[in-house]
Amino acid sequence: MQAAFYEGHETMTVGSCSPLAPGPGQVQIRVSHCGICGTDLHIFHGKMDHRVKMPAVIGHEMSGAIVAVGDGVIGWKPGDRVTVRPLDPCGQCPACKNGHSHVCMNLKFIGIDTPGAMQGLWTVPAHTLHRLPEGVSYEHAAMIEPVAVACHDVRLGELKAGEFAVVLGGGPIGILIGLVAKATGARVVVSESNPSRIELAQSLGLEAVDPRSTDMVALVNEKTGGAGADVVFEVTGSAPAVELMTKLPRVRGRMVMVAIHGQPAPIDLFKFFWRELRLIGARVYEPQDFERALELAAAKALPLDRLITKVVPLEGLTGAFREMESGGEVMKILVRCSE
Repeated sequence: MQAAFYEGHETMTVGSCSPLAPGPGQVQIRVSHCGICGTDLHIFHGKMDHRVKMPAVIGHEMSGAIVAVGDGVIGWKPGDRVTVRPLDPCGQCPACKNGHSHVCMNLKFIGIDTPGAMQGLWTVPAHTLHRLPEGVSYEHAAMIEPVAVACHDVRLGELKAGEFAVVLGGGPIGILIGLVAKATGARVVVSESNPSRIELAQSLGLEAVDPRSTDMVALVNEKTGGAGADVVFEVTGSAPAVELMTKLPRVRGRMVMVAIHGQPAPIDLFKFFWRELRLIGARVYEPQDFERALELAAAKALPLDRLITKVVPLEGLTGAFREMESGGEVMKILVRCSE
């Protein structure tokens, strides 16, 4: 079979390798499509060499069909169409024992800490599988993982129909949060400075504004009668967004930290005190978030086609990374891993 290998700083190769037969509790999947995400781009840039074991097969946003099952696997058979929730928790740490295995203290993220999906045949634990509903294409199914991220963020923000939400950042995850929030029945404004992303968000039915030319506090107050937003999602990873974040919520409003901040950012704790605000950390997803994402995809409630910029073969992976580096009009690029 063919696989794409990360060999070190900005070096990807495509070559043949022997598939790994499924062991007890595992399944082997013929991978159809795999999305490229920001984490994959970080790996490509060499920023995660401390975690990946080179040569590394990466990728975790995928779709495919089971071709073989290992001993002890119940409920799955060859031919089942699936996507993978790429988390392999230890099951023994305090987080796992308290029912929070998605933030396991010894979590292995499949596709980073262990081999990923950018290969023709991929072997994973059966507990990671989610069944694809009829009518959900392999292309759309490769979008389920990032949609599940958005579903997790919206769920932890406790966003309800009729509430008002602000999404700071209109990249792929920010747009998906806005779309999932809208599908929940909330009113949404997306704050984004990239003109092409503003245009895309608006074409998808989201209100999107540039914070450099719009007073976000005044806008939110205007739309909420001076009350403030019910929920603010911080998806940019920037210090200015953190500063803005605390100015937007209502009394007892919620803020959901979606972005990864590599450096500590100043935050106005007085705002927390004065309005009794809540800050909620949101990391990856749980099984119910994948199921919600699959429900939305099956109901065609999200314009997934519009978010797929292009589909490339494995050999086109380096070019896809270069295109992603330019930002701009790129949303999601999918890699076709097998015919």
